[in-house]
Amino acid sequence: MSKLFHLQSKFAPAGDQPQAIAKLSAGLSRGDQYQTLVGVTGSGKTFTMANIIEKINRPVLVVAPNKALAAQLYREYKNFFPQNSVNYFVSYYDYYQPEAYLPSTDTYIEKEAMINDEIDRLRHQATSALASRRDVIIVASVSCIYNLGLPASYTAARLHLKIGQTIVRQDLIKQLVRIQFERTPGELKRGSFRVRGDVFEIMPAAENIIYRLELSEQQVSGLAIVDQLTRKIKESLTEIIIFPPKHFVSSMPEIKEAVKSIKTELKDRLKYFQSKGFYLEAERLERRTRYDIEMLLSLGYCHGIENYSRHLVGKLPGEAPDSLLAYFPKDQAGRSDFLTIIDESHVAVPQIRGMYEGDQARKKILVQYGWRLPSAIDNRPLNFQEFQDRIGQVIFTTATPGKWEMAMSRQVVEQVIRPTGLIDPPVTVRPVFDQKNNYSQIDDLIKELTVIAEKKERAIVNTLTKKMAEDLDSYLRKKGFKVDYIHSDIKTIQRTEILMNFRKGRFDILIGVNLLREGLDLPEVTLVVILDADREGFLRSETSLMQTMGRAARNVTGQVILYADNITGSMKRALKEVERRRIRQREYNKKHGITPQTIKKDIEDFLDIEKEPGEKTKATFRSPKNSK
Repeated sequence: MSKLFHLQSKFAPAGDQPQAIAKLSAGLSRGDQYQTLVGVTGSGKTFTMANIIEKINRPVLVVAPNKALAAQLYREYKNFFPQNSVNYFVSYYDYYQPEAYLPSTDTYIEKEAMINDEIDRLRHQATSALASRRDVIIVASVSCIYNLGLPASYTAARLHLKIGQTIVRQDLIKQLVRIQFERTPGELKRGSFRVRGDVFEIMPAAENIIYRLELSEQQVSGLAIVDQLTRKIKESLTEIIIFPPKHFVSSMPEIKEAVKSIKTELKDRLKYFQSKGFYLEAERLERRTRYDIEMLLSLGYCHGIENYSRHLVGKLPGEAPDSLLAYFPKDQAGRSDFLTIIDESHVAVPQIRGMYEGDQARKKILVQYGWRLPSAIDNRPLNFQEFQDRIGQVIFTTATPGKWEMAMSRQVVEQVIRPTGLIDPPVTVRPVFDQKNNYSQIDDLIKELTVIAEKKERAIVNTLTKKMAEDLDSYLRKKGFKVDYIHSDIKTIQRTEILMNFRKGRFDILIGVNLLREGLDLPEVTLVVILDADREGFLRSETSLMQTMGRAARNVTGQVILYADNITGSMKRALKEVERRRIRQREYNKKHGITPQTIKKDIEDFLDIEKEPGEKTKATFRSPKNSK
């Protein structure tokens, strides 16, 4: 069998990597369901995984706990496998307010969302790749467990067009409209097409390109990719495959059948409300549902169509939805035929475990008070057991594994030695407030940051809350520092731009809360500061402290400062483990004559975001003059 994946790297496995690759590959061969790679920051866990991927002939799903880390992993795997299909799949919302109802105040909150068009394109690129080839790596956030529509319908709706194919002009128009392409006489956007005589121009959902198709005597006589501005032919083609611009695809016969089912459910629910004397809820539900039915029958679509997904795809009540995982292939026995890598699993696994319950609690309130039919509950993420049933073999990668991963893993492989010889950074503990000298952690922080700025190095400052991050950002700007902040309210693409600008030196100090922990590869960082390190809790647990401190472990001059008035149990355990790793790396370096070296990594954009001609990326660094 020929190899699916072709790894390209100027480095060979070193340090603990060769033994980790051998052990994990052997585990996959013997059929181990779960394995864990305990790899310290900077030990090259992604490179180890890339070597394992090269050895298997299966598609790969890489799950990351947040969008910023997913973007970084996407770029790394893209560089390792330039000949293969590496894709990015995260939530496409820049802003999302889910539909909700608050009974205590009788407040209905309508769903509001701002969809990021470029991320939507990357999502379609991912599902299109899975439907057309096997050498596919999808780097996804935990949103990959949400309902995505029926893969069979999505794949069946694709149009395969080739030179010489017989097709009538009007039939092609109908087919494009049927799979939810929008016809336009003006400017083309993704998911739209334009017809002039026998010439079609089609812009697919997955790519920023325009296909030109010419008909002659009811046959396809020409296929090409044309320039978006000049419309000149850039590349002639012999065939093209066009996938639907939406993942929820239903034909009119399917919609009519779904409407029958929706009407039956509505009748039963109205009967229930009326028997209980809930006349307001009954009127509310009937009015909304009948309006949605009219929209479905006239347009084939309605606002909140995903809430009727069970009827549209013909699933039974309570049956698991089809998420991105359903788009991956299965073997002849019907088992999942792909490898799942859960990066920073100590965070990602609890996220996956908790999503179902949170979604159900909100939906049940909407159903109870007549805002939605009970079937809306089935538009949901997978629960944890359903997720486990669909992922096949799994490798967890983290520096700080959770108890569940350790208990489930057939083997745990340690990767502590860094090929670069880098030793975990020294850690200093300083008081939050020195009463004797009337000196606070912020006073000391400014002193340290002044040194960083003078050396043109980089520093990360970790705060407890978003507001603290923003307030500290404003305060440091007034002091003349070049600084920016990042937290979960920052839009996905802007987060990646902030990180790139930080690496490029457009500002020296990056402030954050929880996003500046797991996996971020920032080798320019020489100082990590954790404020209020003795506030025991999730953000100052042993795991959180070790992950945050690890951001300074990629630079030979890296150091960490913890501000704390008391040494907590989490701090003691974290400091003890860091010292154990320092000793082991020193012994390895001495034995092999290695001099520690800062990790060298090219600065490049994480995502393949294509811009319109003349469009520039908005600068994310805000100068001190423009401080809040």
